Formats: sequence, structure tokens, C-alpha cells
Amino acid sequence: MCVPHISGARWRMSLLEVEGINAYYGDAHTLFDVSLHVEQHEVVALLGRNGAGKTTTLKTIMGVMAPKRGAIRFGGQPIQGLPPYEIARRGIQLVPDERRILGGLTVEENLVLAGLAAERRWPLERVWEVFPRLAERRGNRGRDLSGGEQQMLAIARALVREPQLILLDEPFEGLAPIIVQDLLGVCRALAKEGRTIVIVEQNVHAALSLAQRCYVLNNGHLVYEGTPASLHLDPDLMHRYLGV
Repeated sequence: MCVPHISGARWRMSLLEVEGINAYYGDAHTLFDVSLHVEQHEVVALLGRNGAGKTTTLKTIMGVMAPKRGAIRFGGQPIQGLPPYEIARRGIQLVPDERRILGGLTVEENLVLAGLAAERRWPLERVWEVFPRLAERRGNRGRDLSGGEQQMLAIARALVREPQLILLDEPFEGLAPIIVQDLLGVCRALAKEGRTIVIVEQNVHAALSLAQRCYVLNNGHLVYEGTPASLHLDPDLMHRYLGV
């Protein structure tokens, strides 16, 4: 399926604009002219098999990797080439698939530390409302949390900085189905209150249940842009590129 043309007018309205980025790991070319856009208050799913380039796309947006070609704009301002801390300061938060919880600190200390440099930050009471399980575990160290609790803490740590855009990298990976349902409920609540989210996820059906639009990557190439409904109408594409 051809990727629909994106007009210049629509680009100007987007919160995040990624135009023709090319990224490399050493000499290996991993992203090929990838373009995407995310509107304010929108949930977008970025899908593809392992190694398709999804995490690389998020890392490039976040400044962990620098594109060799292409442009990235956030709020109309170029951000490619900026260090990750500066991109975070401008309002983007990445929740990495490794979670990167500080195991020696308590839940509350992880959250307080995350909010120290934020211009605006959530009060802890708001975190406890969204994640009541974290309220119960607020005095426990990160290393003593379950995988699902660590994921909740990783998401809460991003939210506490009041970001304009949240990048979620495999938030449901390796979690029990009941925990996935809990996290899906949190993500739906965040979307309902107007949070802008890009989600990378191998659990295709979970991601599509959240998203208004989706992109599919294959070997670093963008092969699909559209709505979840239109993607479901193309079972051949879903099987070929997503394995479902």
C-alpha cells in the first residue's frame, strides 16, 4: 500500500513533524527517508516487526541519535541535533523499553528526582490518583517492584514533568495480560484527557485500540500511514508486515 501524500498545510499544523529522516548505527543505514506527523491531543501508533526501525525513530526524535539527513520540528521549531535534555526541556518525554528505574531509590524519590528540573510538574497526589498501585508502593525501592509496577513508574516519571508529547517504547512488553489491561486503562485515560502520545508496541491490537492513526515500518522504510480501521481492512498488509 502506498503511503498517502502529506500536504505542506497539514505539516504546518502538526505538533511534531518528522521529514525525510535518515539514521545510521555506525555504517548501517537503519531509517530511510522516514516522514511522519503527530497532531496535538492525538495518539499515534508506530508499528512493525522487530528490527523495523521503530525504536530508532523514537531515539532520533528524542535526540539520542542524530539523523544524517532530514528535519524534525516540534511546535514549529527545529529540534534535530539538540541534546536529549534540551528536547526534554521543550516538552518531549521518552519512556524507554528498558524503563531505567533507579533501583536504589524509592518510588517517591524516583518521581521527585524526575520533577526537579521541570518548569511545571505534577504534584505527587496527582500521580497517586492515576497510579494508585504506586501510592501503595511509594516507599518501596525501584528494584523491589514488579515489572508492571516498574512500567507504571517509568510512565509516571515522564508524566510528572508535564510533557506536551509522550513517546512510549514497548510499554506492554513482557507483562502479564492483566497488567497490560491495567496499563491500557491508564493510557486510555491519558488520551481522554488530551495527552499527545506516540506508542511503539509489538502488541498490535493493544496499540491500535488506543490510536487514532498509525504508521507501519518495514526494514527502516515507511510502508503504511492511515487509521486503525483502514489497516484492519488490509489483512494481507497486517500479516506481511506485522505478523498478525
